[in-house]
Amino acid sequence: MKGLWNATAVTEFILLGFPSNQRFQNFLFLIFLISYLLTVTGNLVIITVIRVDLHLHRPMYFFLSNFSFMQICYVTVTVPKLLIGFLVRINRISISACFSQCYFFFFLGGIENFLLAIMAYDRYVAICHPLRYNAIMTPKLCWSLTCGCWLGIFLGSLLPVIFLARLSFCGPNIINHYFCDVSPLLKLSCSDTSLLKSNFFSLMWVIVFSCLLFTLVSYINIICAIMKIPSTVGRQKVFSTCGSHLTVVIIYFGAVIFMYVRPKDSYAFEEDKLISVFYSILTPLLNPFIYCLRNKEVKDAVQKIIQARKFIPGLSTQYK
Repeated sequence: MKGLWNATAVTEFILLGFPSNQRFQNFLFLIFLISYLLTVTGNLVIITVIRVDLHLHRPMYFFLSNFSFMQICYVTVTVPKLLIGFLVRINRISISACFSQCYFFFFLGGIENFLLAIMAYDRYVAICHPLRYNAIMTPKLCWSLTCGCWLGIFLGSLLPVIFLARLSFCGPNIINHYFCDVSPLLKLSCSDTSLLKSNFFSLMWVIVFSCLLFTLVSYINIICAIMKIPSTVGRQKVFSTCGSHLTVVIIYFGAVIFMYVRPKDSYAFEEDKLISVFYSILTPLLNPFIYCLRNKEVKDAVQKIIQARKFIPGLSTQYK
């Protein structure tokens, strides 16, 4: 009976968020709202441009549109609940909603790792095997990679969260975070979490470092191929095709590794929240600007669409 009572003792959690005075809360609400709207809008622009411009119907941009869709979902998992927290005195979340948020955050984070690795492979084939690019990166392979990525992580993320949901929560129900992350949930549980903690973070490290290693190997080969190009202009032109993706890779993996590889006894949840803001909110905000400003083809496609909108009666003709 005790175990049953423990399992049902806590029916909801309270997300502590960023406690401060009301004026600063209002300021943070405005900042995060603007960031969220810019992130969603920027990624929708990228998806729309890729869909409209036939010149961008290539594997590189097919993966980029998937990446942008994932980013929209990623910020939508956490930011709306964070915004609510700035408007209410106590930001409550039910246990089922908490576990769902935790699942989708972990699931979409895994998708991000694999999509970055797939995009690195695409750049590797394009630069190191240009003559065989169309034969290798066929539509069938592109769909297989993306569908396998989404489906595989969707199913693979279920098991850890199922075990997490079976834990007992019978004590404090205040989560010192702005969303339901695994670490604070494990800390609140009155069950033995040592095995789950070990398995969960081992799985996470396998995902992160395997994707990072695959990405690094791809870029090492890319850099070696670029260095063999005799002209400086030629090297710059080839490198520009992967510059945007490389920038995103450095920002994302740098933040994630700093978040999860530090010794566990050397930091507090306050630091976790700040770092989480960087890789779960700031990085998705920067990505559309990085791909639009550093990618000439996307930038040109956006300019073509903007110019075409000035001639509404002959939109299709002007666009062509």
